[in-house]
Amino acid sequence: MTAPPHDRRRGRDRLAADGERDRLATDGERDQLATDGGSVTVTFADVEAAAERIDDPTVVKPTPVERSTSLEEMTGADRVMLKLEHLQWTGSFKTRGAYNKIRACLETGDPDHVVAASAGNHAQGVALAATTLGVDATIVMPTTAPQTKVDATRGYGASVELVGQDFQAAMAYAQELVAETDAEFVHAFDDPEIVAGQGTLGIEMCEDVPEADTIVVPIGGGGLISGIATAVAELSPETRVVGVQATGAATVPDSLEKGIPQTLESVDTIADGIATGGISELTLSIIERHVDEVVTVTNGEIADAILLLMERAKQVVEGAGAASVAAIRSDDLDVAGETVMPLLCGGNLDMTMLRTVLVHALTRRRQILRLRVHIEDRPGKMAEISSLIADHDANIQTVRHDRALEDLDVGEAYLIFQVETSGAQHARRIVDAIAESGYPVDVINHPDVNVLATDADRA
Repeated sequence: MTAPPHDRRRGRDRLAADGERDRLATDGERDQLATDGGSVTVTFADVEAAAERIDDPTVVKPTPVERSTSLEEMTGADRVMLKLEHLQWTGSFKTRGAYNKIRACLETGDPDHVVAASAGNHAQGVALAATTLGVDATIVMPTTAPQTKVDATRGYGASVELVGQDFQAAMAYAQELVAETDAEFVHAFDDPEIVAGQGTLGIEMCEDVPEADTIVVPIGGGGLISGIATAVAELSPETRVVGVQATGAATVPDSLEKGIPQTLESVDTIADGIATGGISELTLSIIERHVDEVVTVTNGEIADAILLLMERAKQVVEGAGAASVAAIRSDDLDVAGETVMPLLCGGNLDMTMLRTVLVHALTRRRQILRLRVHIEDRPGKMAEISSLIADHDANIQTVRHDRALEDLDVGEAYLIFQVETSGAQHARRIVDAIAESGYPVDVINHPDVNVLATDADRA
């Protein structure tokens, strides 16, 4: 699914017409602009200021770029240059914005306590930034947050409270805490200083690959792409900026169409780092100005990209981090002949989720095959079919009998095999061999593979 492309030049004209007031605004002036109904935005000057604030490699370090010839072959791109931001401290880009925000607050006041709501990566970024700057931090996370991210957030020195089933519930409770304690709230994306901090990654990407034709950036709440696009618009205005959202958490296409931020009551994605379920007026306005198009990718495409990056690029990334690679492999984004730069924005992949993702991705590749074989329930049948499978160099993971089904007659049974294969053609040979031996066989987890015994397939 693709959102309509936008003319960034028109957006830049509107931004210029807004004048220098926003460009030079302090935090307090921005607050007043918002109160008065004025325009709050982020400029390249803000991003440059953020770059000066976070110029500390012990908190934010430059991350490498790596070329992927495998992805070039798959996508037709001239060059695929992976930006490995998942190798950042805390495993994601989030420390950039959090550190910029908290340090900016310290420049204008003396906050001794900050509060944030996060599904994981923002939590770790705020925790590290606050601890480094000597500020206490309380992070509210949904109960569904990966345990690895909860543990890591505590490990960086923050207090963690688990509230609600999703980001929205955690956000509501965090705002209650701010009202009760008068703490400084550090929003994950709806804050000019956060956006400007994330924009430092855009400066870095333009310096890394100045000839990039397309940069692909995952979108949750829009803070990351807003900052990056602001920097790219200034430093490399001919570069196309493409956003990617998970299909089950996509709000940007609808928001662009309607002209106001849209939210989802619930989200469904394995990419928890971009599962915010909404964007803000601030990020939407910047996306309208500076982002060329937005595409969406499914859970299956994200899972495939995670596995592909592990196999071919030797990089372990989370769902949000793999979304950009899923996008360049999809039919919705054409990067043929281009120098394209997918951003791997996070690497905090929970091991339980990794197992789930790997099983799903291998199943989609037909490398995990679940077979139901109809047999006469007599001794030796399991051994006979197991031998057929073994003769085709496939490994049986599990096998069980099933006799308690209405469609089975007395003396009949099903054998349920889970088999490892090398892919679709190998799977077809196994199924054909069983069928040709006189046993009715169904592929439970791949109905399409049931249409196997054709002359074309055998050829």
